[in-house]
Amino acid sequence: MNIILIGMNHKTAPLEIRERLSLSCGDTMSPLIEIMNLPQIREAIYLSTCNRVEVLANAADEKSAIEKLRAFIFNHGNLSPEEMARCLYLYYDHDAVRHLFRVASSIDSMVMGEPQILGQVKDAYRTAVEHNATGVILNKVIHHAFRTAKRVRTETGIANNAVSVSFAAVELAKKIFGNLKGKTILLIGAGEMSELAAKHLINYGVEKIFITNRTYARAVQIADNFHGKAIEFDKLHEKIQDVDIVISSTGSPGYVIDASMIASALRRRRNRLLFLIDIAVPRDIDPAAGAIDNVYLYNIDNLQDIVDGNLQVRKKEAEKAEAIIDEEVVNYREWYNTLEVVPTIVSLREKMEGIIRRELAKSGSWMENLTEEERKNIEGLANSIINKVLHDPITGLKEESRDNSALPYIAAIRRLFGLEDE
Repeated sequence: MNIILIGMNHKTAPLEIRERLSLSCGDTMSPLIEIMNLPQIREAIYLSTCNRVEVLANAADEKSAIEKLRAFIFNHGNLSPEEMARCLYLYYDHDAVRHLFRVASSIDSMVMGEPQILGQVKDAYRTAVEHNATGVILNKVIHHAFRTAKRVRTETGIANNAVSVSFAAVELAKKIFGNLKGKTILLIGAGEMSELAAKHLINYGVEKIFITNRTYARAVQIADNFHGKAIEFDKLHEKIQDVDIVISSTGSPGYVIDASMIASALRRRRNRLLFLIDIAVPRDIDPAAGAIDNVYLYNIDNLQDIVDGNLQVRKKEAEKAEAIIDEEVVNYREWYNTLEVVPTIVSLREKMEGIIRRELAKSGSWMENLTEEERKNIEGLANSIINKVLHDPITGLKEESRDNSALPYIAAIRRLFGLEDE
């Protein structure tokens, strides 16, 4: 098959090594162009994300291609031999196909089930197409990977449960409000998790965001990142009445929001639902606020419990996903194995059709007296006979190709029908 996949990911290489390789490739001409300039490479796709750098290739000379790709990664990543041995993995043929299917389906991701990786694979493929770096083999592999990823996402629940604290908060908000479109968010503090939660919320339709922080300049900076509006910290109690979701992550030693502040805001907002996410340690929001009607308060432990439970669910769903991937690898292998019989089938059919054309041409004298419809009927009959004669040999070849055992039959047919030179 001569398909190889070489690379490193978050499981095998620390961030600084992946970063080193990614940055180095970004400073030169497109790494894909450099890879395609290697004479041993027929087709290639180059995938680079924060969690992995991989090259998928269809090689003319497998052994030589691996050596060249190792050298490419070694030079660009400035790796030591020890780092190469520790960080790089290499897959051949069906194992390479299986690895790609697992990557596209998010089974191999740091956060299993996350949707971003499929988009990154699609971007890498788009770049490869733009550089004319793919052909029959990799085009089929990558589209099969997309189909596998779709099956995994639709036939399993691997992406249905949040596995990060910030995303768990978003999932809870969706359950409470039903639809986040048009909702307003207040971000208190500048913590990384609260910012990440805000990104998720905006992706799900939150249209307005307010940011407050004890350091006003920092609030302005974050507001610019989210196209939001900064407010002064001492105006916090006034703004709560205007928002639907509050995410708090400060370093305050005491409560930033107490129960009386929430009760007062609820009265002014006519008891509209208020969703509070407290990601701070120690907590920013008085737990008593959670007892107020129409207030939903979750702290980091609540969210972590959800995350831990969902991780177990995803692991179970991953077993279903692996079964789907194994099935699709078999389907791809069957398709690939038929490639060796296709030229013989085409040659055999062309030879039969050529014989029919020549014999009909020899019969031109008596066919001249036939009508156009009668001539077409005769040609149709001849073609029908060809189809029936070839049906069993062609079906047999295809069946043998599924087990990769068609070569003796191909050789026999090509010799018996005089196809060796065609």
